[in-house]
Amino acid sequence: MHAMILAAGRGERMRPLTDSLPKPLLPVAGKPLIVWHLEKLALAGIRNVVINHAWLGNLIESHLGNGAQFGLNIRYSAEDTALETAGGIAKALPLLGADPFLVINGDVWCDWDVSQAHDLVAQFKKNTQHAWLLLVPNPLHHPQGDFELLASGIIGSGNTDCHTFSGIGIYDPALFDSITPGQSAKLAPLLRQAISNHAVSGKLYTGTWVDVGTPERLVALDQQIKSK
Repeated sequence: MHAMILAAGRGERMRPLTDSLPKPLLPVAGKPLIVWHLEKLALAGIRNVVINHAWLGNLIESHLGNGAQFGLNIRYSAEDTALETAGGIAKALPLLGADPFLVINGDVWCDWDVSQAHDLVAQFKKNTQHAWLLLVPNPLHHPQGDFELLASGIIGSGNTDCHTFSGIGIYDPALFDSITPGQSAKLAPLLRQAISNHAVSGKLYTGTWVDVGTPERLVALDQQIKSK
């Protein structure tokens, strides 16, 4: 299977740290944030990784190379300007193959067992699901959440008892059929359309998850990992 790490964002809330360094390369407990993802993918036996980039993307490529140092095969999807999540994924589809694939936001940290993605992808081939989302309890900075998780494991369209989308999901390429490659597009509208067709499932994960969106959260995560 393939995995994609989203790394094209400018990281405005991280400035001035991201003025000279792309957010995925910011260090956490001694290594770049994106390297935590790469090591977990390699440990899970997921070898083929696509990384999209825009802002200072040349630094990402020069630091990570072809992925051999991690036991991975890394390919890059360069964007002149960031295309938003769905747009970035749609542009990278030729590198991701025809099967469902794992996507991880480059600016989150999570100890979810990535190896579970193998079974989840296998399940996609047996049903009509277009997406699977890893949800987490709502953090203080996002108390309203994003999606409702029904007892059946299907993501519902209700607006009550919502959980936060972790930025980790598995998608069927068909989810992006309406996006023209190179077009900027957000992911949420595609997900909500698929939810209305009962084609999105998910799981609530209560382990460690951090949206590393501000310098304060970056420092807190760094201290948390080092303390362990």
